Amino acid sequence: MAVPLDAIRAIHNAFRKDMTAIDAAAHIAARGRGSLDVVLKHYTFFNEVLVWHASGEEDYVFPALENVAPLVAEAYERDHRGLDSLFESLSKAVNVSDTLAIARTTAAFDFFLGYHLNKEEAHMYRIFNERVSLPNQGAIIGKMAQKIPQERFPEAVSWLYPLIGDDDRENMTRIWQQALPKPAFTEATRLIKAAIGDDWAELTHRIPELK
Repeated sequence: MAVPLDAIRAIHNAFRKDMTAIDAAAHIAARGRGSLDVVLKHYTFFNEVLVWHASGEEDYVFPALENVAPLVAEAYERDHRGLDSLFESLSKAVNVSDTLAIARTTAAFDFFLGYHLNKEEAHMYRIFNERVSLPNQGAIIGKMAQKIPQERFPEAVSWLYPLIGDDDRENMTRIWQQALPKPAFTEATRLIKAAIGDDWAELTHRIPELK
């Protein structure tokens, strides 16, 4: 059975995969063996999703943690400001088309983001899971999802689902199935189907009621 924190894990895995792809493309371009197309097409929207996610944590997860584990969230909020700084550096490097600076910044971004996400999962979200009730977890994750502007939801689905594996797709879809009104979930499944193409068959095998 999918639980609220499965949504966090799925999104974290998407961040990891996308940032690794951005960094790999930047390094290939810096060596003169390819273009920056992947970087240019991905990095802005990637950061928008990252900001929505971080903002949700700061507004909803961190206050809940403060009530049950004071001072834990402060270090993670500082990490978020570090990620903001890395995005600013990457944007400046892209604006002047400095391929070496882009590659150096994406390498730092990839390392620091991965370290941050791993730390959240091993520490912060473990405390959250142990000390915040399951109903409250669900309410908090639901509020975090609302950080995505409604008109940008199709873009978010198109970004997320190709980046995650079958288990994460199943968990995220089941969570939406539980949380969304039926018309909204029907629209979400249409977007998911378009995003994953032939992999839709595997998802409907795991969740037969989608057929």
